[in-house]
Amino acid sequence: KDGLKPLERALHEKPPFTVGDIKKVIPPHCFKRSVIRSFSYVVYDLTIASIFYYLANNYIPLLPNSLAYVAWPVYWIFQGCVLTGVWVIAHECGHHAFSDYQWLDDTVGLILHSALLVPYFSWKYSHRRHHSNTGSIEHDEVFVPKLKSSVRSTAKYLNNPPGRILTLLVTLTMGWPLYLMFNVSGRYYDRFACHFDPNSPIYSNRERAQIFISDAGILTVFYILFRLASTKGLVWVLTMYGGPLLVVNGFLVLITFLQHTHPSLPHYDSTEWDWLRGALATVDRDYGILNKVFHNITDTHVTHHLFSTMPHYHAMEATKAIKPILGDYYQFDGTSIFKAMYRETKEC
Repeated sequence: KDGLKPLERALHEKPPFTVGDIKKVIPPHCFKRSVIRSFSYVVYDLTIASIFYYLANNYIPLLPNSLAYVAWPVYWIFQGCVLTGVWVIAHECGHHAFSDYQWLDDTVGLILHSALLVPYFSWKYSHRRHHSNTGSIEHDEVFVPKLKSSVRSTAKYLNNPPGRILTLLVTLTMGWPLYLMFNVSGRYYDRFACHFDPNSPIYSNRERAQIFISDAGILTVFYILFRLASTKGLVWVLTMYGGPLLVVNGFLVLITFLQHTHPSLPHYDSTEWDWLRGALATVDRDYGILNKVFHNITDTHVTHHLFSTMPHYHAMEATKAIKPILGDYYQFDGTSIFKAMYRETKEC
């Protein structure tokens, strides 16, 4: 089924079931984490990424310029898709969904996310707050709809097809780094908020030391990139690493935007919000073959918000199990992604 229609309001009344009721219908093995199985996805993704790297590095430079101009973007897209899968695994580490060992999850997550220029602990903690406050107008971390009183006067100049396309392009290319550095599109704080600042209002005092570790991971990767640029050239770094990273960042923003943005999805103020209603104010989407490449973060996001420590390889089975009890509280939209990204930019 196509699921949600743009003008159909999703259910927002208090659900007649509890989280415990939902958990009971899920097979118990879906909550079990396997180190071997989790690592198998890391090895698989990195193997595919290595093959793409080898082919691009050794064969694209041999092509005539006219073909190389086509081959490089193709490499960026394919490699970016695979590395988005790596990103998702690192995200699972932040949720303690990779293994039963927190130290192992944090080690793997720190390495994988740092390699993609994501401050692991910094985002882990802000993302945890997103999961704790999903759908709350006052307290959710990202994708909170603006109140009419807070919409900038410049917004009216972008409320047209060219303006929306420009907004989409800027959001997909610059949205992620701008959010990390300047909290652009993030929740309101009474002072400057930055994911790289240990003293940022995003974090509690007990979390601040680990922000330094995240920063050290990012600086290490920047140093490696600097050394590579010194030996192989800046163009090599940009084509082999920068292009795919741009695709990863774009998919990250697109996926999360569409999971939490739909004309029909409710958002709640403090008089109505509760955790379960907020967790259900998310929507699963269909990215076709990319669902598997992205480890089903796209089409099992409702389940992920209900049980974030569940590993991705059990999420499809769990989603199938919870649909009957959720009924109309389960949201899925089968609209094509290109159509949905424009529609949501226009309507939301």
